[in-house]
Amino acid sequence: MSLVAEYAVQMKCHSCVEKIKASLKDVEGITGVEVSYDKGTVLVESSLPSSVIQQILESNGNTAVLKGYGGKLVKSRDRGDNVTTAAVAMLGYPIGYSKNLIKGVVRFVQADDDVCVIDGTIDGLTTGYHGLHIHECGDISQGCDSVGDHFDLSGGCHGGPQDEPGKRHTGDLGNIEADETGRAVFRLEDGQVKVWDIIGRSIVVTSNEDDYGRGFSKLSSINGSSGERLACGIISRSAGLFENAKQICACDGVTIWDERNRPLAGPGRRQPPQSSL
Repeated sequence: MSLVAEYAVQMKCHSCVEKIKASLKDVEGITGVEVSYDKGTVLVESSLPSSVIQQILESNGNTAVLKGYGGKLVKSRDRGDNVTTAAVAMLGYPIGYSKNLIKGVVRFVQADDDVCVIDGTIDGLTTGYHGLHIHECGDISQGCDSVGDHFDLSGGCHGGPQDEPGKRHTGDLGNIEADETGRAVFRLEDGQVKVWDIIGRSIVVTSNEDDYGRGFSKLSSINGSSGERLACGIISRSAGLFENAKQICACDGVTIWDERNRPLAGPGRRQPPQSSL
């Protein structure tokens, strides 16, 4: 399913517009592009992970920041009112928690009432498959040990993302795969997760591959024998399309271009940037 992502892009001259359009042209998975030099924005309709699009945008030497994703509000059949459609969780210091310097971001976009898109990039993993689950609590005061069990509204045992309600936990998102560098880039579509149900809960990545409850150990029906909880982050509301007008943080003067490479809080926020996803 294609979604629209809104990027703020530093464009130094009008020729940048043509370069950006050329870099996105004929890319498989991209179905629409709109570039505005005056606004400094690029809208991309795509089925690709947002980090992949950002990498393409920056291949021209421009800096890009994701500002909004998916849409504004939808009217939920379940809730009967307008609800937020976008959320984000940061894994690793300083907002989330992680072991072994794992760091990442996971975004949730309610494309419609039936499909939630989960889009993420996580670094620092061992090569191979790792379980990804939504947990019931947004409490990381004791790291990932205090986030509770897998989030579930169906009364089911553990299962895989393609299993029917009652045969999986609502938060059972399956596996993501890390490459030889330890990076996992993924884009999942789920029919049971609703963004308005998971705000304030947490996302967890585990050490082992999830067996979808089809294994023979006692833990298979509980967590897919997916091993240790390596990193987690609290799921918070984020901006949908055209909802984020921020260019500079008034409290400390950090621009959106510098902010992505600095801690969200603490002394390091005012220091020269180190590195980023």
